[in-house]
Amino acid sequence: MKKVLETTNFVVERSEAVHICADKIEALVGQLSDERMPPWLHDSPIDFSNLSDAEFLNFLLVLHSVSFCYWGNVKWTVEYRGRLYHGAWGMVAAIMRAIDEGRPILDSQYRAKISSDEYAEILRGNITIPLLTERWRITREVASALLSVSDGNFASLVQQAHKDAAHLLDLLIDLFPSFEDSSQYRGKTIYFYKRAQLLVEDTSQFFKDRGGNDLENINVLTACADYKLPQVLERLGVLSYTKPLKEKIVAKICIPHESLEEVEIRANTIWAIEMMRQSFEKRGKKVPSHVISNYIWLLGKDRNTNITPHHRTVTTAY
Repeated sequence: MKKVLETTNFVVERSEAVHICADKIEALVGQLSDERMPPWLHDSPIDFSNLSDAEFLNFLLVLHSVSFCYWGNVKWTVEYRGRLYHGAWGMVAAIMRAIDEGRPILDSQYRAKISSDEYAEILRGNITIPLLTERWRITREVASALLSVSDGNFASLVQQAHKDAAHLLDLLIDLFPSFEDSSQYRGKTIYFYKRAQLLVEDTSQFFKDRGGNDLENINVLTACADYKLPQVLERLGVLSYTKPLKEKIVAKICIPHESLEEVEIRANTIWAIEMMRQSFEKRGKKVPSHVISNYIWLLGKDRNTNITPHHRTVTTAY
């Protein structure tokens, strides 16, 4: 998306705490092939086959509305069908568990009026999930807004966007305030749109998996700046941090949302992936940024305890 790339480039050009190592990008791209880059949901340990097409699209909206900030001193963990899940897979498991229990979590009418107690029961785990109240508020907000412009099904909003990724992204940001992911940096507004872009990406993949085509203009999407991508990119040497920032991250000291350091981490993440895309293109391969982003995210499943932890920022953006 043009304004995401333009505004994050403004940050990259002025970054003090985070830098991109271009030579590492070239070496990494030389080792990769696009065949090794599956969509993240294709790697899901949870089966969605019992969901209808309309239900699956509603599932994607419910998931990405509240898929953010799972970390803590003790990880929020969900038990589902005899297995334990945390992070984004934990949220997937919680939603599917609610469906199994007969809770109509995919119904916008239900979500628009859901009580805080019932919502907490749906997201129950070993501990209370971080930002529970914010997730409850956003869940109700998204459901109510969707009902105000449609029959409450996310599929209807996709049709209103004429199955165009750029148009759908604009609709999400305009209709749902919680998807408006931007920050201030040196007097300028910087756009990221992490959750909105990932929802559009997964929606496009849904149509492709069902034997159709991607959403139109799907390749305008950028990488999704979160916790895991910069963690992996730093491990690979693509991103480098100044000593003070690295020490904060290693010590798990919270980095405030919209601080210079946090914005620089996110902006350089987006441009590291964009530079990988450009490197592929120079080699005669068209690999979209969102596809590369998926691959890097899946690399983050590595449980190597010797890698630098991800940065800590309390936010509903990612």
